[in-house]
Amino acid sequence: MGTDDGVGHPADGEGPARAVDVAPFVIDTQAVSNTHFTEFVGATGHETDAERFGWSFVFVGHLDPEVAATTAGVVGVPWWRQVFGATWAHPEGPDSDVDDRSDHPVVHVSWHDAAAYAAWVGGRLPTEAEWEYAARGGLEGCRFPWGDKFRPDGRALCNIFEGSFPDHDTGDDGFAGTAPVDAFPPNGYGLHNTVGNVWEWCADAWSAPRAVVLDPPARVMKGGSYLCHDSYCNRYRVAARSSNTPDSSSGNTGFRVAWDIP
Repeated sequence: MGTDDGVGHPADGEGPARAVDVAPFVIDTQAVSNTHFTEFVGATGHETDAERFGWSFVFVGHLDPEVAATTAGVVGVPWWRQVFGATWAHPEGPDSDVDDRSDHPVVHVSWHDAAAYAAWVGGRLPTEAEWEYAARGGLEGCRFPWGDKFRPDGRALCNIFEGSFPDHDTGDDGFAGTAPVDAFPPNGYGLHNTVGNVWEWCADAWSAPRAVVLDPPARVMKGGSYLCHDSYCNRYRVAARSSNTPDSSSGNTGFRVAWDIP
């Protein structure tokens, strides 16, 4: 896992490339969808962190201009807006829903929410090493789950931000925003969308060069999302990594579940 190819972000701790052993495990071929999360909430009454806090982060390009004008931006990343009433069931705020996104990945879920769902289905969140092993699909040292060339033969194989970030997503890969959990061909292990689409929570506490130690610790996220763009975030690679605090949520973060093999 990891990389030495120099295209990443040194502060993220992607390198060096190294051998890591993982025990056999099972992992979802797809990120958890809105349909599956709806079943979980219906069965358990789970209240997400975003629902408890009353708000979550939404990409400004997905908001009505009048709504965007009334929201607070994040210092340094003004395209993220604090939207009251934004939750997994209302991704862009109270007037939105997921009725036409049942097969899209659930978003606005925190690490706590993801871990609760995983426990409900008898599983757990994957470790970073497990996630990366599975995401590689049997390839070694490649940047993407399908090889080193981003668009082989001109084919789009993942969902990222294409165009001029953050002003205009051309949707050249077929999507502006989330895509269905099986939107693109699977990798060699049968996993869909391990890069792009949504960041995916992992079990691990975050560790990286110059990382600030938080209490509780931040958690690892892998895979990048539909908002990744070469101009500022080329983390739609299997070695790429990021983090967030365990109670944080946003419109581009989801998860998939792993299980131990007895």
